[in-house]
Amino acid sequence: MTTNHNLRQPLIPPPEKAEKTDIERLCIDDMLQKYCGEFGKWQMKHFVLTCMAWALEAFHTMVMIFADKQPEFTCEPGFLECDVCGGEPGSWRWEGGGGGVVSTVAEWGLVCGEKYKVGLVQALFFGGCMIGAGIFGHLSDSKLGRKGSLIVVCILNAIFGLLTSLSPNYLTYVVLRILTGFSTGGVGLCAFVLATEPVGPSKRGMAGMSTFYFFSGGIALLSGIAYIFQTWRSLYIASSVPSIIFVLVIILFISESPRWYLIRGQNDNAMKIMRAIAVTNGKYLPENVCVARDEEVNDNDQKSIEDRSKEVITGSIVDALKSPLTRIRLFLVVGINFTCSIVYYGLSLNVVNLETNLYINVLVNSVAEIPAYFLSAVLIDRFGRKPLGVGTQWFSGIFCLAGSFMGSKGIWKVVRMACGVWGIFGMAATYNLLFIYAMELFPTVVRNAALGCATQAAQLGAILAPFVVVLGGGLPFMIFGVCGIIGGFLTFYLPETLNKPLYDTMNGMVDGESEA
Repeated sequence: MTTNHNLRQPLIPPPEKAEKTDIERLCIDDMLQKYCGEFGKWQMKHFVLTCMAWALEAFHTMVMIFADKQPEFTCEPGFLECDVCGGEPGSWRWEGGGGGVVSTVAEWGLVCGEKYKVGLVQALFFGGCMIGAGIFGHLSDSKLGRKGSLIVVCILNAIFGLLTSLSPNYLTYVVLRILTGFSTGGVGLCAFVLATEPVGPSKRGMAGMSTFYFFSGGIALLSGIAYIFQTWRSLYIASSVPSIIFVLVIILFISESPRWYLIRGQNDNAMKIMRAIAVTNGKYLPENVCVARDEEVNDNDQKSIEDRSKEVITGSIVDALKSPLTRIRLFLVVGINFTCSIVYYGLSLNVVNLETNLYINVLVNSVAEIPAYFLSAVLIDRFGRKPLGVGTQWFSGIFCLAGSFMGSKGIWKVVRMACGVWGIFGMAATYNLLFIYAMELFPTVVRNAALGCATQAAQLGAILAPFVVVLGGGLPFMIFGVCGIIGGFLTFYLPETLNKPLYDTMNGMVDGESEA
């Protein structure tokens, strides 16, 4: 009996054993490149649907241009001359509807000595963005995830936006704008990471640089919405409804990031998404291939891998500060975002001061940024993140410095305006680049938290930008130029990330960078 049993033993190992021996462990970047496809139909659909959230951010941010504008006024019959400030009471009226419903300025008399309140509410909005970016950056790395955080901020945006339209007084309006800023601060942040994490390394630069098309498109669309809904209360309703549609319809077709599942120990969910990517892209992902964190790929200890794959890896901004590698990067990214934001928002805020059609101005400015995005998207994978970042900031800085020496009369006024256009062209390209660059500088476990800090620095720059603008003359251009030059110098100290993998953990990044 024993002999017969031995004779019947297979000459090759059982299937189960063969499968265990032949298991191929790959990190997500390698799996996308080898089996799933780096940017196929699945990534295209997911990218477009997720980036629609950028248009929502544009709505809630730039609505202030129209809602807080100062309308034209006309003299009442019987008065040949009238003035808003110091004029005879009843000698003038607001154009465009009367009854103080055209804008918040007309509704609550935010003119003359009260004009500072317009700038104050705008600065406080960006202050709310700064706080929200940090909080939702952490939550999207931890409990809520990328998709969960995006759902929450869009719901809050819709609620606060609709409530803003019901504001009975200025103080309530200020509070609701701060709350809207709080939720808006996390929209673009979560959408960017969620849209680009499933994209392969060789396509990530182009994809990441394309996200800002949706932001500029949102601004252009908002100018049309504002032209139709010309009272500020109806405009807030019209600009908030798309957030509701996004949550109820669009978000259902968006997947959570497989990288977030991986660091949360949910490898099965990560593999489901990777298999869906492969199937939709017309690729084949073998059954013996499994996803692993970067630090586990070269580990031959099966038991160690199984134990660690179920482990939830968490991180916070404190972890990024503890590591010398990420700490230096974080400080540099924060400084660059701060200087870049001062220039970008500072050059943009002069729109309401131009004596031309406001709706057309906003439309033209948003469309003018698109060539900058396209150019940076084409060049990012050819020249790399670092040279492009330095070049675009210095390009902007040089033109701003040149503008500071131009006069404000005659032909020099036109030359200064042209310098401003080229300045914002260069800084728009930088702004686009910074998101993808910062994303690649940090591992998955702290990526959104680090981007949240960078976004907070950008919002702080946005808060200070209006105060630079009011200085008048050539001084604002001088400050913008210096900021652009400084930002370029800071970028010199960042490492190049072109064709580098997206690391999952802090240890994985340290090991990977040491081997490079």
